[in-house]
Amino acid sequence: MSSPSLALPRPSPLDRLRFLGEPKWLITMLITVVVLVATYLGAIASPVVFAVALGTAMLTESVFSLLVRGHLINVQSAYVSGISVTILTNPQQGLVWPFALAAAISIASKYALVYKGRHLWNPTNFGISLLLLIAPAKFAVLSTQWNNNLVPVLVIWTLGLLIASRAKILHVTATYIAAFFAFGYLRSLISGDPYWTEIAPLTGPMYQLFIFFMITDPRTTVSTRRGRVLVALIIASVECALRMSNESPWMPDGIRAAPAFFALATVGPIALWLELRSRPTAKR
Repeated sequence: MSSPSLALPRPSPLDRLRFLGEPKWLITMLITVVVLVATYLGAIASPVVFAVALGTAMLTESVFSLLVRGHLINVQSAYVSGISVTILTNPQQGLVWPFALAAAISIASKYALVYKGRHLWNPTNFGISLLLLIAPAKFAVLSTQWNNNLVPVLVIWTLGLLIASRAKILHVTATYIAAFFAFGYLRSLISGDPYWTEIAPLTGPMYQLFIFFMITDPRTTVSTRRGRVLVALIIASVECALRMSNESPWMPDGIRAAPAFFALATVGPIALWLELRSRPTAKR
């Protein structure tokens, strides 16, 4: 006589939605809020460039995942990169190719710049930084505030801080912000510029994406809490040095436009490489 089968309990609708509380989904929801706010404020050039950047990012991710891994992977990373490129990219009027190129380079870097199975650069940070260096006359970033309306900024910051806390990356964001305020005061003392002028960029779209998506990227940060805090402090100090060198004739225009991006693009990969290099290689 066969034993009766045990019926497994059916998951409730609440159980099915619990995955939305995972860090990667929280970050995806936050970037969606950011793009909705940007669209509301008219900061996105057109639906065409949005479709080009997002479509290129997702297509590049799909093609490379098939070629390198042999199967399709989740395109959440491509979704975040595509939206980030759309919001941050500010090329010459009417140009669309910078959106596609930045998105393609960003995603391709995940597969090309790899060490011990980890990509070293945050994808969007690498793609935008590279284009700022090689095509500064055609490519720029949106580094100013969207407008003088503080409500969208407060919405993004409130959600961003809550999600960063839930995703257990708030210490990275908080460390960088505190260091930015401290170094801003130092620059104000040295340059004589008003303190508010030095810290005002933190409310712009570039820094909102930087502190909530780039510097906190779990795949390109070191593994320990203490290490992440130290790296955030070093990034802020390098950015401060780049800002204070803005008037130097040797400073490339691309770095002058986004010193935070280049500070991360320099310090972050070195820190991760050093950590990965110190780990013993697994025996096969």
